[in-house]
Amino acid sequence: MGGTMDGTKQRRRGDTRRRIQDVALDLFAEQGYEKTSLREIAEHLDVTKAALYYHFKTKEEILVSIFEDLTQPIEDLIDWGRQQPHTLETKQEIVRRYADTLAQAAPLFRFMHENQATVRELRIGESFKERIRSLRDIIVDPDADLVDQVRCASAIFTLHAGMFLLQDMGNDPEEKSRAVLEVATDLVTQAHRGAASS
Repeated sequence: MGGTMDGTKQRRRGDTRRRIQDVALDLFAEQGYEKTSLREIAEHLDVTKAALYYHFKTKEEILVSIFEDLTQPIEDLIDWGRQQPHTLETKQEIVRRYADTLAQAAPLFRFMHENQATVRELRIGESFKERIRSLRDIIVDPDADLVDQVRCASAIFTLHAGMFLLQDMGNDPEEKSRAVLEVATDLVTQAHRGAASS
């Protein structure tokens, strides 16, 4: 019985942590990281600053935890991709899974895009770049010519562009997501065929 209570307590603590992250990310995105205080986050959660402090001591801790939680699927995808054969199907699956990951973590990536100076200062930007480079290295054939290497790297950036630069194109977000994924997949497919024929 004690184990169940501990499990419930752990789940409640996890829920509180997630609520803090969600509210903080909303506030960071809405008014900027610098202009958001721990006190405001606590007020929006309707908890004391001390209760918030129990989970996170600083805004940076909150942001780093959001980043680590929401980008863990990228790490998982990189680990999976490194264990797969260097086939076209693997590359297409990586592009598809990465598109899903971006969609799941869209609020974080929007925040990172709109607050690049803060992201650089907090070093989560460098960590994110390392993950993107690792992803690129998995889908790029090292012996491919430069044009095909650029195609593979461009597939990743096409997915990013779909989130930020193409927001005002098309009315249906689902349709736009499908179109962006199709273009990214086409780039990887072209690059793979180019590498195979050389």
